[in-house]
Amino acid sequence: MDSGFIIEKSVLIVVVFAVTMIMAMYSTWAERKVAAFLQDRVGPNRAGWGGLLQPLADGMKLFAKEEFEPNTPNKFLFFVGPAIAMSTALMTSAVIPWGDKLEIFGRTVYLQATDIDVSLLYIFGVVSVGVYGIMIGGWASNNKFSLMGAVRAASQMVSYEVAMGLSMIALLMMTGTLSLKEISEQQAGMNWNVFYQPVGFLIFLICAFAETNRTPFDLAECESELIGGYHTEYSSMKMGFYLFAEYANMFISSTILAVLYFGGYNYPGMQWMVENVGVNTANVLGIGVLFVKICFFIFFYMWVRWTIPRFRYDQLMNLGWKILIPLSIINIIITGICILAFK
Repeated sequence: MDSGFIIEKSVLIVVVFAVTMIMAMYSTWAERKVAAFLQDRVGPNRAGWGGLLQPLADGMKLFAKEEFEPNTPNKFLFFVGPAIAMSTALMTSAVIPWGDKLEIFGRTVYLQATDIDVSLLYIFGVVSVGVYGIMIGGWASNNKFSLMGAVRAASQMVSYEVAMGLSMIALLMMTGTLSLKEISEQQAGMNWNVFYQPVGFLIFLICAFAETNRTPFDLAECESELIGGYHTEYSSMKMGFYLFAEYANMFISSTILAVLYFGGYNYPGMQWMVENVGVNTANVLGIGVLFVKICFFIFFYMWVRWTIPRFRYDQLMNLGWKILIPLSIINIIITGICILAFK
């Protein structure tokens, strides 16, 4: 392993980390702007042009706020909860292919921090660990509302992980790989998986809402029942970590949706661009195309939040266990039959 490879991967990891942080930060600004648009308001417009400095102002406010700690014997776990939620949200971006490759100083740089054969399984594993951050934070807060919110969030996330995993099996039967890079390469042009797996995409999309605790599945934070949910007792940057992790998860889930079902960085005519314009130009455009797809899904998350009311808890569980899981199994069976029939 030469030093150039180590430097290349180190720079790529820093860039991916920074992009994830910036996208999560400005998703808070976009959330307010989308809400204002849908409610016929202006939205943030004081800090910078069009309110673009509002996320920085919010961050400074959270840093400056006094930290209150509840009277709990589990102070260490009270600190660990937000750290787990934040770190798991950032770790998933390591295996995502942000583009194909660039030629820099005669060296081929692949735009993926690490390409492992089981990258999709890695994402599911890391996301599952995020449940512990929520559960630990709610339990260590020594508050019944926090604990109830954490139990709701954990049961919701675990339940919908089952349906999400089953929805992925049909896609994996078609692609024959767990590598996100290979899945992206198979969708060159307009050969997108959403055309072959529309039901799987719909199930995955619904489960992504539940996994990120977004409306209409934000039962862990409903103010009328649980005050602030599992982060009721948190303040300052510890609360900021939980809020930031939600937007980071929204960004990552939007990226995974774009990569798995909408071709990732691929676009029609990409191969022609590589042959006639150049590898770097074509692949930089591919990065831009990927981020356009990501921003569309982020907007969709926000649109749904300000449009659809919250489900009841029993409705949430019935949807997951009685509808999505059986539908996922039926989708697997139909996919298997189609593969055998048209192979």
